[in-house]
Amino acid sequence: MTANGQHSRTARIARRLAVAGTGAALLALPLVGATTASAATPAAVTSVTTYPNNLDGWIRQSLDIMAQQGIPGSYDGIHRNIMRESSGNPNAINNWDSNAAKGTPSKGLLQVIDPTFAAYHVPGTAYDPYDPVANITAACNYAADRYGSIDNVFGPY
Repeated sequence: MTANGQHSRTARIARRLAVAGTGAALLALPLVGATTASAATPAAVTSVTTYPNNLDGWIRQSLDIMAQQGIPGSYDGIHRNIMRESSGNPNAINNWDSNAAKGTPSKGLLQVIDPTFAAYHVPGTAYDPYDPVANITAACNYAADRYGSIDNVFGPY
């Protein structure tokens, strides 16, 4: 055989070994990766819920917090009361009723006065009666204490 013939034969053998070696390596990698991935999966799984910055998102976020705190209420009950109290305006303030005359106007989506907000504020929400989620959650906490649920409120409360 000539040098070229030997080189050709050697190159073919080298290619076969390289292909076989690559195939074996590919077979081994998934086994190693699968073992490692399955062991790490439970610790690596996390879930973060994001809510839109609108009335629907504020109600849904409040409902999730309420569920964690054992505060009853439904989307429909909250929405119905918000529409009656503030028409969905988180910056609404009532400067004309008896509370306002006493110096404590009703504020926010569910028109909560400051002393009621302070007494029924739910930890984990902002301490601001104009914060939509804090306002909804505190008002629902108050309604649950006084009426059993925001769902039982069909007029000013």
